[in-house]
Amino acid sequence: MQILTQSLREQLLANGRQQQPLRGTGGEIDFIPVVKLFTPDAGATWLLTEINPEDPDIAVGLCDLGLGCPEIGNVSLSELSSLRGPLGLPVERDLYFRPDKPLSTYANEARRLGRIRA
Repeated sequence: MQILTQSLREQLLANGRQQQPLRGTGGEIDFIPVVKLFTPDAGATWLLTEINPEDPDIAVGLCDLGLGCPEIGNVSLSELSSLRGPLGLPVERDLYFRPDKPLSTYANEARRLGRIRA
């Protein structure tokens, strides 16, 4: 399974284009996550909101590597595609994820709990 469909990629890029002129101004858009990715055998989770239009390999979102300190940041899509957990399983897309709040709300909850709960 591809971690991103063409439709998801286009939505993430559209968000990235909207965000680009606002980045670093304090007026950034607090998007609802577009996609949830996870490692079925390693406890890592990513809630992605956008792709950088200047570097389409870089996605932005809430990243939780399963170490108790989730944070909003950048992640390489090519690295995620090649990542394998301890049992050799690849990163998967959560087909049942239905986001219902902006990324900042997921981030605040994740910081409080020490993990993403979505």
